[in-house]
Amino acid sequence: MIDLMSIARIEADGGDLFGALQALYKPTEVRPNGFPEAVVWSGGNFVDNVNPVAHSLTDAYALLGTVAAIDILGLPFYTVPMWSQYRHDTKLECLSWFGNMPCTSIKWSTAGDAYVNDGKGGRGVVMGKSGNAPLRTQAGVYCNVRPYGPITAVRCMPCLPYSQNKPKFDVDPKTGHIHSEMNSPGIQMAYANRLFLKMVHETGAIGRVAMKPTQAMEDGINAGLHAWLIQGTKFEIGRKYAVDPFEEHRENIEKIIALLPADFKSGMENWGGRIEQHISDTNYGLLLWDLIDHQKCIVLATDLDGDRLTDLMADVSDPLRHFGEKLARHLGQDIDISKVWSDMGYTTGNGRDMTSVMHRMTGPAIHEQTLGSADAMLLRLLDGDESMGGTKQPYDPRIHFVLIRDAYLDANQGNKELKMWLDDALATFDKVYAGQRPGFIDGYRSLKEAIKPWGN
Repeated sequence: MIDLMSIARIEADGGDLFGALQALYKPTEVRPNGFPEAVVWSGGNFVDNVNPVAHSLTDAYALLGTVAAIDILGLPFYTVPMWSQYRHDTKLECLSWFGNMPCTSIKWSTAGDAYVNDGKGGRGVVMGKSGNAPLRTQAGVYCNVRPYGPITAVRCMPCLPYSQNKPKFDVDPKTGHIHSEMNSPGIQMAYANRLFLKMVHETGAIGRVAMKPTQAMEDGINAGLHAWLIQGTKFEIGRKYAVDPFEEHRENIEKIIALLPADFKSGMENWGGRIEQHISDTNYGLLLWDLIDHQKCIVLATDLDGDRLTDLMADVSDPLRHFGEKLARHLGQDIDISKVWSDMGYTTGNGRDMTSVMHRMTGPAIHEQTLGSADAMLLRLLDGDESMGGTKQPYDPRIHFVLIRDAYLDANQGNKELKMWLDDALATFDKVYAGQRPGFIDGYRSLKEAIKPWGN
């Protein structure tokens, strides 16, 4: 058993977290491409024909949940230290290490920016920025694919209509106008658009383009690339933008096209499906209809708008179920809304099983998840009252096991034995956590007893 409470206290107190974790894992000669000085540890059972996955060691319950899950499962893994203080101390270099690992990876993040020791006796945000955007840039991520129920969101990355570079962020003292840099790589936007169209073609789902081509130059270029890609294909366009963004931005778009491989559109002449082009804000309402009507659809959006759409997807099911309960009470019915929800074929919960995959220009994908209240849950654990007097439930680590399952299946496609074992492990987890949810440490102990590690 790993002393998880000790690790939690060390992290909370700003102690030697690096030393504590280094003692758990072994050094490895595996290095990310181009970074021979990187710190990479390994663990688990390197037996049989199972490709390992790289885990990020980040913050709070993202860290604790990872340490516990990989210990319980025993699958072979690599791990890269990249919690907030370590990101700061390495000047974000560890993001490049993780982003360039030569294997399928799992990245965790926590909502908000953590304050760390700045080395000058004060506290500040990690290098003036979060880790998400720099990691995506350094890893060569061109899109994030996030499925949830019948809806799949494809977020172009790193198409950021906001600044992540603090030194270039400025406010004009005379006018109050805000200035920042815009560094959205057009080549990567083209790859994201092509993947979106490929998914529409292969799945038969409706494709929804969620952009603002007449309001934001970046969206205009992105929509123009989309318009160029569907030329010469069999896609049926329903709702169309009033202005053809390709013709509007042809000169700039052709500069991007000239940098793409000559065969970039090869085979696309046979692709087809239905595409609807919307202003991004209208998709909030459309997605509600899609979810309610079980309408399979794929949405293409830039990073910021895509983030809003996926947040809606994660949050909307609970109020829909709540409305269902109110409606049933109005009709004099006493129902179990969760059972009714399931009986009607709805599969979405509250976002805790909502995983996503970051596709890279080169190299395997990175599976990711964000824990919104990880810091608060860590404090509850350290205070000794995870339920806050019965008003809250203890942390549910299921998402760690779901994300690990997805990543290992991605890294080991066709391995039926591994799939069966992972499915059994998840089923065992659900039995342990059925009914009254155990505290985090008690749950860890019970899972250690109930799940036989891989290779043993």
